[in-house]
Amino acid sequence: MHNGTLMLIATAAVGIVFCAACNVSGPTAPNPLLGEWDTPFGAPPFDLIQEAHFLPAFEAAMSAHADEVAAIAGDAADPSFNNTIEALEWSGELLDRTKLVFINLNEAHSSEGLQALAKEINPRLSAHQDDILLDKELFTRVRAVYDSRDGLQLTTEQHRLLDKTYKAFVRGGANLDEDAKARMREINGELASLTTQFGENLLKEMNGIALLIEDEADLAGLSESVRSAAMARATEQGHEGAWAFNLQRTSWTPFMQLSERRELREKLYRAYTQLAANGGETDNRELAAQIPALRAERALLLGYESHAAYVLEENMADTPAKVNELLEQLWAPALARAAVERDELQALAESLGDDIDFAMWDWWFYAEKLRAAKYEFDEAAVKPYFELESVRQAAFDVAGRLWGLTFEEQPEIAVWHPDVRTFEVKDDDGSHLGLFYVDYFARGSKRGGAWMENFRQQWKHNGDEVRPIIVNVCNFSKPAEGQPALLSLDEALTLFHEFGHALHGLLADGSYSTLSGTKVAQDFVELPSQMMENWALAPEVLPTYARHVETGEPIPPELVEKLQRAKQFNQGFATTEYLAASILDMDWHTLTKPVVQDAMDFEAASMERIGIIPEIVPRYRTPYFGHIFSGEYAAGYYSYVWAEVLDADGFEAFKEAGLFDPEVARSYRENILAAGGSEEPMVLYERFRGAKPSIEPLLVRRGLQ
Repeated sequence: MHNGTLMLIATAAVGIVFCAACNVSGPTAPNPLLGEWDTPFGAPPFDLIQEAHFLPAFEAAMSAHADEVAAIAGDAADPSFNNTIEALEWSGELLDRTKLVFINLNEAHSSEGLQALAKEINPRLSAHQDDILLDKELFTRVRAVYDSRDGLQLTTEQHRLLDKTYKAFVRGGANLDEDAKARMREINGELASLTTQFGENLLKEMNGIALLIEDEADLAGLSESVRSAAMARATEQGHEGAWAFNLQRTSWTPFMQLSERRELREKLYRAYTQLAANGGETDNRELAAQIPALRAERALLLGYESHAAYVLEENMADTPAKVNELLEQLWAPALARAAVERDELQALAESLGDDIDFAMWDWWFYAEKLRAAKYEFDEAAVKPYFELESVRQAAFDVAGRLWGLTFEEQPEIAVWHPDVRTFEVKDDDGSHLGLFYVDYFARGSKRGGAWMENFRQQWKHNGDEVRPIIVNVCNFSKPAEGQPALLSLDEALTLFHEFGHALHGLLADGSYSTLSGTKVAQDFVELPSQMMENWALAPEVLPTYARHVETGEPIPPELVEKLQRAKQFNQGFATTEYLAASILDMDWHTLTKPVVQDAMDFEAASMERIGIIPEIVPRYRTPYFGHIFSGEYAAGYYSYVWAEVLDADGFEAFKEAGLFDPEVARSYRENILAAGGSEEPMVLYERFRGAKPSIEPLLVRRGLQ
């Protein structure tokens, strides 16, 4: 359950989706979203859910929630923590359940008809939340409990819930006058519509064919696995006998790294960097200009200098100045390192007899050649050792060695697509911890990237505990029929990363869903995911699962050594493109006036100010920066590197004691994974680590010292 009052509205939705096998013309049976789920572990009945079930379910659920909230606001008894704060926490269960199915499915398996429903429902959900947060009588009760907090005998977790609830109302506009409240409602409604449209446009452009190759000679340099995936993609979209590449990173990056056809690399590169900026109905430039202006206006209404100031108040970073301090501290050494790397690549091209003016679309290609020359590292030689099933099982095995967790597949549980697999997760004593879905392969109905979400949060109430239902979604290339799914090194790390998020949800042990699992400060939430990546390439782990897909031979020690030595390779580039995107995000969201800017002029000025070299662009340019314009990372994209400071420092505890030391593992589970948002994140981190984090391990890891 998610708290109906505090849960963020799904303005990131790119369309509601449903079981591909279901009837879409209308429900022919009772609405499963409105009834009890008589399913194993209370899993959503995806085999019964139809498109037409969503709208009536949302309407009924919002109505029921409104009645629950009205009863709390109108309670004749004096306001108390139990009858007001906890009552709000337990309200809206039906809406939360419907919303979580809606959010998860709309991202993983979309359709045009359901995208239209997303456009309708998201503004209504926004208005419903405003009705709650701007309710005078309800806020009077919440404020009364908050004002008496020092005299209440509350646990640390209860104090945290009270503080979060009160701040949600204040930050939602409860203290505004009536005119300002009316404008707040308008802004929230507009943002719900604009961000939904941004995400929908991006989905359409990401999954379209960006490069169709019909002459096999144009595949020069591409590995057999890349060719096979491209042919399968082309066949799926009606181009039998051709090879198709789209703008998903799993398709785009291998082509940029391996293709010997420079003119085709340029074509695919330009297609990516011009995503959603080509005119027509999927152009996001105007939307990207309007969204920050509306966010700035809302922040000013609430008394904040900028949207970033509004967001960061709830994060570890606290202020834009602290974020900018970290980004600036990393920017100079990263940019300097990237310039050295560029010069090395230019020199390599010249040594190979390639008479070119080194350009953006050359970086990946020559970087692969330099990595092979410098570290004797060949991605094509490495990939056969990273078979998807083996990598997934390795992640499970790490959790088993750390905490005794086991994962038992449950093929009888209904899923939303045939590619999805489901596992019951058990603790070391055999008790049920949660349900875990994995949906790994790319498809046209799925948005880009990789993520973890909940179908149900962990929480406790009246002596009962509800265990979580978690999903990991990725966009790995699906191999041709009968072929194994092979991952690149980056994709293997992505699987471990998302599994770290999943563990944060699965091992949650809190009383309130609002504070459970990944419901933590945004710049803390990436700590468990990035921490888990460390085990993927650890010498104690890698040889246990990295076996050649054809021979079964374990990865040779010399190749393991090359992987370890190559970890810092190209980190100037990787850090610079990431930091550039983080700075662009902060620039958009530190606007102090609600003025609509020209999106591309604004971006150009931002990049000119920081002096980015012309061979690198931000990891996400403005028109396709879904994290901040249709997701939950506005003024928060910096979070990955903020959390990496914690991760690099925190993993030192395991390195010092042993990667599977039971005491360190227990402390990490108890203070980080299980604790969720029940206390301030720095308090939890220091309790685990015994000290504040240092930035030095991160600088060393990235080779920036």
